[in-house]
Amino acid sequence: MIAWLKEVGRGKRGARDLTYEECLQAAEEIMSLRATPAQIGAFFIAERIKMESVEELEAFVEACRKTAHREALRPDGLDCAGPYDGRKKTFFASFACSFVLAAAGLPVTLHGTDSLPPKWGVTLHDMLKLVGIRPEELPRETLAAAAKRTGLLYVPAEQWCPPLKQLRPIREQLGMRTVLNTAEKLIDYGHSPYLVFGVYHNTVFDRLARLMTKLNYRKALIVQGAEGSEDLFVDRPTRTYLVEQGNASLQVVSPEAWGLDTPVPEVEWTAALQIETTEAVLRGDADMAFINQVLLNAAYRLHLAGRVGSVEEGLYTGKALLENRQAWSVYVEWRDLLAQSYVHR
Repeated sequence: MIAWLKEVGRGKRGARDLTYEECLQAAEEIMSLRATPAQIGAFFIAERIKMESVEELEAFVEACRKTAHREALRPDGLDCAGPYDGRKKTFFASFACSFVLAAAGLPVTLHGTDSLPPKWGVTLHDMLKLVGIRPEELPRETLAAAAKRTGLLYVPAEQWCPPLKQLRPIREQLGMRTVLNTAEKLIDYGHSPYLVFGVYHNTVFDRLARLMTKLNYRKALIVQGAEGSEDLFVDRPTRTYLVEQGNASLQVVSPEAWGLDTPVPEVEWTAALQIETTEAVLRGDADMAFINQVLLNAAYRLHLAGRVGSVEEGLYTGKALLENRQAWSVYVEWRDLLAQSYVHR
């Protein structure tokens, strides 16, 4: 480990990128905790200062995948990869959207943990606990069975990839983003060929597009979304990168072009309000800003995964699934399956 630290820790000008093979060795030392806490923290900070290369990111993704349980449920699913540090200022549209997608027949994988730095926002874990679900206490078989029944797999990442839990204290002490903030979102627990991936800054588009190509996704949409999430904005355009067959193209998604441009009310978000708004959207009686945001995201994701021939068709599909409450029915079935499983244990 010391050898790799010397290479990445020489400062902004002296540091060099590790090769894929070198970084894989370093990542495996870190994920196995054979490296000491001091070495792990130093490596994370050095990589942050230097900025991780595509090969280094790929190596950490591979090391994470090697230590994780991955469930191949269906070969045509979509992975929604948002930041594990949660939300503070925006609606968690991806959660409600996922039940629209599942109702349309598109399998979806969501994953997360209790909140992490740097944002320490509301997470899906926080929200699920309010409806009687403690995913970290449920067996993998229970979560997989609910996914087979409803089309939605939720993965408690620190249980399915145990080194993430072991490394949490170091990450909390550092209090800032590390290479794991990217790698943990790309473990691909459901073996999904399609991906929507959230980023904070458009400066990483090119680097991540090359990474998605190396990871062999059939199609990936990189989104500079709400709070660095994979959620398209509904009140302004969103910059995205579509990655397909080694090619990447910038696409600016305008909600106005689809008649969905809607002012978003200022809200002090809590886990309880996130769940309340999610359920209101799925019942069709929420503020139109949040309904329209879910429709916009559902349409683009259905189109990305080839479930509809156009974004316009995706909008009609999503609207029908909200109006006839099929998305709500999927949510209720999924929620009750997991909540009852916990109660019966």
